[in-house]
This record gives sequence, structure tokens and C-alpha cells, in this order.
Amino acid sequence: MSAPRLRTTPLPGIGVQYDLVTRERRHLSVVAHRDGTRTVNVYRADDPDSCAQSLRLTAAEADSLIDALMPSHHSASLLYTTDLGLVAERVEVAAGSRWNGRLLGETRMRTETGASIVAVLRRAEAIPSPTPGFRLAGGDTLIVIGTREGVDAAAAILGRE
Repeated sequence: MSAPRLRTTPLPGIGVQYDLVTRERRHLSVVAHRDGTRTVNVYRADDPDSCAQSLRLTAAEADSLIDALMPSHHSASLLYTTDLGLVAERVEVAAGSRWNGRLLGETRMRTETGASIVAVLRRAEAIPSPTPGFRLAGGDTLIVIGTREGVDAAAAILGRE
């Protein structure tokens, strides 16, 4: 079976649209908006030009979907956290968050939740193993690892306004 073709269409002022026709002859498209959001469209089977469902995703939701769709990017030497009873998630620090401009250590994240911040994604840069003296900024995405309960508690702490 040949590889599916992905057609790319620039959308001036909006972003880029990617169109795919599946093996089952279903038409899907993803619009990658300039602000990082994505719109996923599924078209009707009886009319491939008529959109049946459209779903708008935030940049963080799109990142999570990419992780779910691309498990092959994991190396065999990497640990799968779920095998260990752990989860790893991305948690964004909102621009209006009380933690914007404050030190990571002030969150008392590990003490309060048992979860660890293993990296911070800031713009196009990844900062591994941030220290308690690391200053958080609105828009940062924190990679949090811990138990399900711990990661949920960490997200709640980071979401406090």
C-alpha cells in the first residue's frame, strides 16, 4: 500500500491547511492557525467536500493529540511512565497566573504534590531540570511527571490565579 498523500494549502493571514484522504476514502483536514491552535475537520463520506464535524484545539490540546498519534517517536530505551504507574503531562502557566514572574520553588510543587517539573518549554527553547530558582513566565509549558493524583494536584496549583 502506498503512503497517503498530504496536500498542503497556505491560507494567507490564517495559517496552513493540511488535507488527507484515508485508505477508507474519508477526507480529513487540519488547519494549523498562526496562533498555534488547530482545527480538525472530518468531511462527510457521501460528500467529501461537505464538513461533517469540526473541532477547534488549543495549542496544548494539539500537542497532546500529536503525542497520542505518534507513539513511534518513542525510543525502546525510554521508560513508558504508565508502566511505572506514573503520568507525564504538559501544564501551561497562564499569563494571568499568580506564578507568572515567580520562582518555581515558591510553588512548593514537589513538597505539596510529589510531582516533579522535569522541563520547561518556553517559546522555541526547552529548559531541562529547572532548579527551584527558575523564574516562571506566562506562556511557559511545564512538563510534570508523577502519579495521576500528583499531576492533577500540580495542575491545580499552577492554575491558581
